[in-house]
Amino acid sequence: MATSVSASPFLGTWVGEDHALFHAKAAPQPLVPAKRRPVRGRPMMKNVNEGKGIFAPIVVTTRNIIGKKTFNQLRGKAIALHSQVITEFCKSIGADSKQKQGLIRLAKKNGEWLGFLA
Repeated sequence: MATSVSASPFLGTWVGEDHALFHAKAAPQPLVPAKRRPVRGRPMMKNVNEGKGIFAPIVVTTRNIIGKKTFNQLRGKAIALHSQVITEFCKSIGADSKQKQGLIRLAKKNGEWLGFLA
């Protein structure tokens, strides 16, 4: 059923299919809430090697006694000294830089395994 609209205000009713069609077009689309990402907690800066390895308890106890800053300075000096020893060893046997890098990586893996990086 079609209803005509004249210049005067419409005083009739919408019935049947025209009424449903009017509401389908005129009704605002429901707002879909935006998907929010789950709120993540602040990342913890924790050593993944803590508690692993035979020397880990000694390393953790030393760090707690002398303080984190002093401990990290001491650890940095020890790592630098060990890298120098590896470099001198590579020079004495005539190893190239790739072999030296491999030895330094191996030393790091061994240090993690033994607990020196706890």
